[in-house]
Amino acid sequence: MNTDRRFPASVFRYGTEPDARFSLANERTFLAWIRIALALIAGGVALELLGLELHPGLRLGASLMLVSVAMLLPALAWLDWTRTERALRMAERLPGSLLGPALAAAVTIAGILVLLAILLA
Repeated sequence: MNTDRRFPASVFRYGTEPDARFSLANERTFLAWIRIALALIAGGVALELLGLELHPGLRLGASLMLVSVAMLLPALAWLDWTRTERALRMAERLPGSLLGPALAAAVTIAGILVLLAILLA
């Protein structure tokens, strides 16, 4: 396959082809972040549409937090994938990812909002 025509060129025009297992593992990680984003959307929508007897403002805040993070997650996962794939191709150290800590913080905030909504209902 001509590497000049692969997408994204910003990744595939550099370095040499790494072991396929590493590229496939990087792709599986990207797809796992996409699944997490879908789950967050589902959770945010369900929280708001199920009409639970929770404090409405806090329930809405938690829903918006989950859906907002879910909207950002695919873009950040794509950037993470490109950085990692480029590092693999250049035989460099793998970059660290901020996706885990950012997601943990967002889910913690949403959880606190839901807890407060339960307590203040």
